[in-house]
Amino acid sequence: MTEKVLVVAVHPDDETLGCGGTLLKHKSDGEEIHWLICTEMKEADGFSSETIEKRGEEIDTVTKFYEFDSISRLGCSTAKLDEYTVSDLVKKISEVMNKVRPTVLYLPFKSDVHSDHRIIFDAIYSCTKSFRYSFLKKIYMMETLSETEFSLALSGESFVPNVFVDISPFLKKKLEVMRVYNSELGNHPFPRSEQNIEALATFRGATAGCNYSEAFMLLKEIKS
Repeated sequence: MTEKVLVVAVHPDDETLGCGGTLLKHKSDGEEIHWLICTEMKEADGFSSETIEKRGEEIDTVTKFYEFDSISRLGCSTAKLDEYTVSDLVKKISEVMNKVRPTVLYLPFKSDVHSDHRIIFDAIYSCTKSFRYSFLKKIYMMETLSETEFSLALSGESFVPNVFVDISPFLKKKLEVMRVYNSELGNHPFPRSEQNIEALATFRGATAGCNYSEAFMLLKEIKS
């Protein structure tokens, strides 16, 4: 069965940091990949028209890199997800889920330090009940540099991967995509540096017995 993949990016760049190499692998394998962007910059929230236009251009460029089969947007204000009701978020996300009908879902880690990530995780996990979304077969949490590694170092709050994807053929292109978001990158030891992205892929690869890997936590898998 050909997979239909949906990656949930709370903010544009989360998809690349968390599973960029894996998305490229899915596409290389002839599978559909879909992108849900949850937040956006708005002038009402203090962002300049130039910054908003630049972000739109970045999204267009990233879309072409991955060759996404569709893009969906919730249209929520960035860093203000706590101002939305859970029921409103669930309704918006449910519409996307039923439109895309993914078999594979990539989510932010439930305990990421950014409150937007935690809010979206809670909302979208409500849209994974098998009796309502029977098309969904696999659910993963991904690690997002600058968010996941700063979560609480406590049992149940830490990212403990149990699935590893060999992205050795795709790391170079992942870094190329990440450069599109040049305002989000910084020099080492900034967490979202090219050096750190490659270092994490190297570390996860050493765990998995390959050159470079992305790591995930499997939350659910339903096999027919």
